[in-house]
Amino acid sequence: MTDWYVDDRCTNCDVARQFAPELIVEEERASRILRQPGDDAENRRLHAAVFACPTRSIRSASGQPDPALDPFPMALDDGVLICGHNSRQTAGANSYLLRRPSGTVMMIDTPRWSPALAERYVAATGPVTDVLLTHRDHVAHGRRYADHFGARLWIHEGDLDAVPDADQVIRGTDPVEIGEGVTAHPLPGHTRGSVLYLADDRYCFSGDSFYWSRTTDDLEVAESVTWYSIEQLAASLARADGKLRFEWVLPGHGDRRRRDAEEMSRRLHALAERTAQARPRPIDFTAVRW
Repeated sequence: MTDWYVDDRCTNCDVARQFAPELIVEEERASRILRQPGDDAENRRLHAAVFACPTRSIRSASGQPDPALDPFPMALDDGVLICGHNSRQTAGANSYLLRRPSGTVMMIDTPRWSPALAERYVAATGPVTDVLLTHRDHVAHGRRYADHFGARLWIHEGDLDAVPDADQVIRGTDPVEIGEGVTAHPLPGHTRGSVLYLADDRYCFSGDSFYWSRTTDDLEVAESVTWYSIEQLAASLARADGKLRFEWVLPGHGDRRRRDAEEMSRRLHALAERTAQARPRPIDFTAVRW
């Protein structure tokens, strides 16, 4: 049996635990292997964690991971795939591929840059027409992917200084349709230019504005890692309350989850009310409830 372990480069980004929560747990502000995979299905989930981990911290004492078990891009639903191969330069943020009825694809945030990965994504999904950045923390590889694909690079004006050569700039706080069935909802708070992308009233790419917490089994904001303004985030959520309809929450950091749209609406309303009670606090990565 392969003897898997987590090395000391782990940054506790939670990515690996999202893919194999029954095998990998948090302990002393880092991931550790709870137990070795017991069957083929668990081995495949462990390998998903291996190939997603931004620091390549999940290692085998007996050799290299099996490249044939790299599942990425991995389908989450008929319309969305998760890219894996998360990047240290985006603090391990998740990124996604959104299929469109035309046969084209949009990339939301980006994995680590690699020409081979870029070709792998296109081969799996079709041509990428747009790279949608949710905010400044996730811009590291946007230009490279957009140029490789011949795609348009999007960002909000509030974070434009992080990628001043963006091809399309979202302005103001009103929702704007950026493609058939796809709407950008500016959500200042985590950063000045944070944006949520809503697709087909089904998929909510929330960036770092909110996420699904396995700890609370609910939607949460990372109020201890809100760089711009928790008050602005509360105002953004209040503005969005009742206007966003989705089944999937697909964040940059934190877990993803699918629920009935009515349930998600109720949970978002409750999150807006909770966030309205939050007050500014020092940045503290250790306080995030993954």
